[in-house]
Order: sequence, then structure tokens, then C-alpha cells
Amino acid sequence: MPHLKIEYTANIDTQADMGTLCKALAGVLVALKDEQGQPVFPIGGTRVLAYPAPYHAVADGKQDYAFVYLNLRIAAGRNDAIKKVAGDALLARTKAHFESLFSTTLMGITVQIDEGVQVYDAKHSNLHPLFNK
Repeated sequence: MPHLKIEYTANIDTQADMGTLCKALAGVLVALKDEQGQPVFPIGGTRVLAYPAPYHAVADGKQDYAFVYLNLRIAAGRNDAIKKVAGDALLARTKAHFESLFSTTLMGITVQIDEGVQVYDAKHSNLHPLFNK
């Protein structure tokens, strides 16, 4: 973990370049450092996925408004200050990504961070050894 899921209205799909945004946001997450200069999140556990919503109604649904929702799911254990830094950094990078689209399209962006103790947490991966050298 962290797992960042992006849901967005499909009406911006052709202009959004979501692949570039996913890579940029993964870069934001892996670059975060704590107060001791240590990585906040493991590189091998970082996931950023984007899903267009082909069916949507935003606000009153009378226009073709757009919406981008970022939900970062993290495991418990990080302090509130670093969670705010992470959220602010994700929002800033997302706003920058959509700057030109924002000037021509009525849209909203939301970033939320969920943290919790897992009831069940199983993993199977050969990615971590690549980055734990």
C-alpha cells in the first residue's frame, strides 16, 4: 500500500490523459518522505488505477459536468501531518494536470484518504524485492 483509485466521468476521457496522471501521482507517492527522510510508502506497494464512469450525473445533471475522485487507501500508522502532506501533494499534482481542461470544462476534483486496520490483508507479489535492495 498505498493504493490510489481514481474514478472520473468518461466525458473527459479523450482530453484527460489519465495514464500520464497515474504515473505522475505514483511519482508523488513514492517521493514522499517522513520527518526522518524515510519513504512514507513502499515503492513496490504503490498502485495507481483509473476508471472512467461511462454513466454519470454530476450536480443537477443538466450539463455535461465533469468530476474526478481520488481515493487513497493506506494502512494505519502514519501521522496526521504526513497524511495532510500526501493529500495536498496529490491535489496539487491533479490540479496541475487538469489546469487547461479546468479552464474550459465545469468540473470538480475530490481527494480523500482512507486509513484503517484491515480485517483481512493478504498479499502475493514479486515486486517488492525489486525495490528492497
